[in-house]
Amino acid sequence: MTTRPIALTMGEPAGVGAEIALKAWMRRDELLLPPFFLLDDPRRLARLAENLNWRIDLAEIDRPADTDQAFAQYLPVLPRPLPGSVLPGAPDPANARAVLAAIEEAAGLVQDGAAAALVTNPINKAVLYEAGFNHPGHTEYLAELAGRDAKPVMMLACPGLRVVPVTIHMALREVAERLDQGEIERIVRVTAHALRSDFGIKNPQIVVAGLNPHSGEGGAMGREEIEIIRPAVAVLKSEGIHVLGPAPADTLFHERMRKTYDAAICMYHDQALIPIKTIDFHNGVNITLGLPFVRTSPDHGTALEIAGTGVADERSLVAAIREAAAMAERRNAAR
Repeated sequence: MTTRPIALTMGEPAGVGAEIALKAWMRRDELLLPPFFLLDDPRRLARLAENLNWRIDLAEIDRPADTDQAFAQYLPVLPRPLPGSVLPGAPDPANARAVLAAIEEAAGLVQDGAAAALVTNPINKAVLYEAGFNHPGHTEYLAELAGRDAKPVMMLACPGLRVVPVTIHMALREVAERLDQGEIERIVRVTAHALRSDFGIKNPQIVVAGLNPHSGEGGAMGREEIEIIRPAVAVLKSEGIHVLGPAPADTLFHERMRKTYDAAICMYHDQALIPIKTIDFHNGVNITLGLPFVRTSPDHGTALEIAGTGVADERSLVAAIREAAAMAERRNAAR
């Protein structure tokens, strides 16, 4: 594992991000977690721990390098005060800019080499929009922060399955209209590169799902496979990428089939997320490919309805921290 710490952002202060981070730290020895630090308000973390009767000692650090010395006994926190109120389940727009500032700073720390990787806690986009946030989500914001014309790709991963959606947050009826051969090719190229550099797979095998039932059944159920997906696969094969498809999505995710590929490229959001969340709901990780730094996130939202109760499940965050550290180590080795 890398010796540099993992930077963990606060996410939505009214959500479950803080408590799953506290839970992860409390289990650090049991789970052999790599050192991480939080960019957060230590006052609200201490108050939350006290309300939940959790014995947690915080250490306010001045720089990420102080994490290693503190981590065994204290939860390292790079102090970033929140100007607004913090009431579990009730987001305060006054905190929006502090949330964004934490993301921006953490991304900078990773790009400067002070932190090994970035793990982001879930944000509340509706509140951020009120503060002038104009991105669809974390991924697009991080692409802007990364610069260099970064065009990120979202991967969802759990033990035994990695999926990459081509289209994400749009109505299902728009998917066929927005599907593009060039975009499929770009996403497969980014995925193939990441599987080699970040996951240590020398010859990655990638399968591309069809859009329609039975992959269109020769055009009887749609021509997207014939006119868009199959030509993309042909181009990618000509470049030496090991890619198959279009494959019928209804047979793509059973146990035996999953052993034949390293990542599945899916045509729309639910085609990718349903199998991940069915196979391993609590250990899924959101991974951003195509950035000049490693970024992961828990594969769930802010869970405002249970925030502050202490029942939020930390396993997805734990998986995100572990995956981030492992990816950073492999990326460094590949260089």
